[in-house]
Amino acid sequence: MNFTVGFKPLLGDAHSMDNLEKQLICPICLEMFSKPVVILPCQHNLCRKCANDVFQASNPLWQSRGSTTVSSGGRFRCPSCRHEVVLDRHGVYGLQRNLLVENIIDIYKQESSRPLHSKAEQHLMCEEHEEEKINIYCLSCEVPTCSLCKVFGAHKDCEVAPLPTIYKRQKRQDLTLLPRLECSGTNTTYCSLDLLSSSDPPILASQNTKIIDSELSDGIAMLVAGNDRVQAVITQMEEVCQTIEDNSRRQKQLLNQRFESLCAVLEERKGELLQALAREQEEKLQRVRGLIRQYGDHLEASSKLVESAIQSMEEPQMALYLQQAKELINKVGAMSKVELAGRPEPGYESMEQFTVSVEHVAEMLRTIDFQPGASGEEEDEEVALDGDEGSAGPEEERPDGP
Repeated sequence: MNFTVGFKPLLGDAHSMDNLEKQLICPICLEMFSKPVVILPCQHNLCRKCANDVFQASNPLWQSRGSTTVSSGGRFRCPSCRHEVVLDRHGVYGLQRNLLVENIIDIYKQESSRPLHSKAEQHLMCEEHEEEKINIYCLSCEVPTCSLCKVFGAHKDCEVAPLPTIYKRQKRQDLTLLPRLECSGTNTTYCSLDLLSSSDPPILASQNTKIIDSELSDGIAMLVAGNDRVQAVITQMEEVCQTIEDNSRRQKQLLNQRFESLCAVLEERKGELLQALAREQEEKLQRVRGLIRQYGDHLEASSKLVESAIQSMEEPQMALYLQQAKELINKVGAMSKVELAGRPEPGYESMEQFTVSVEHVAEMLRTIDFQPGASGEEEDEEVALDGDEGSAGPEEERPDGP
């Protein structure tokens, strides 16, 4: 469409008022300046209350106005340009008031309270011809337009009609949908098509307006009801999202518990196997160490006997030598006949019988997956049963020590 909705003569004023309002916003409270307004050395303005709040925050030890002690002043930074503002002992009360800004605020509030336009000034202006009002209706395109668009513009080959005529015709068509109305206080019944007549009684015109307002209210009520339904759907979907999060959190906890149970079973079984390996190690070590002690005792006794025999051979007295030699010969003969315990058989030191194969278990663990049809309690029972079976199976396969 080639027209703009608005009030052309007042657009500039409304825009200017908006720009003026933006200039009258305090950078601290983000609202319009409240009197008194103070001007900083950097030429920026603040509400004195806001300036005092910033000053107090930057100087917590500074005494407020009315205190009996004498303060040395303080400093703070302008919230707009970060310029450092140095104040004397009077604080923000020593800053100069900006009376010009205060007067502008008063004028702005007075102008804002006035209506920006009257109904007589409400005109739709053509977008292509900014100075032309929308005063005709293009029947071919079914859009309002201006006279210049009909003469020179996009609608020069279209059929047009005066805008008031089309307005009354459309109004009459809309009112045919209304029921016949009976004027209150009279016996005269008026057709809805006659409601556009300038000679209609005021009571009927008022009642017509009320019916149109009622229809508009009903339409608004339907929209509100629709919005309520949409909001209910949104709320329901938000609840679904929350439920999804809660269920996911619960399933994550259950999943962690399942794997912690599996880890506990593996740790328990590992401890049992390590104990079995330690027992076998201790038994073998005790046997070998016992043989070492036996052989060591025999070696020590044999060495002492050899030493005694050598000393006897060096004996100078023949009678004593002969007497000791016979005894030594008997001892040597007895020592040579001593039978020692056999040595450990070949491969006795091997511990390969304690090798554990976990490949099939690892493959089974890799097949663990979610079971959508299984409930939490059933899964707990399955994990418990698997744990019991896993503890019993390796116990039967544990190799026996030699």
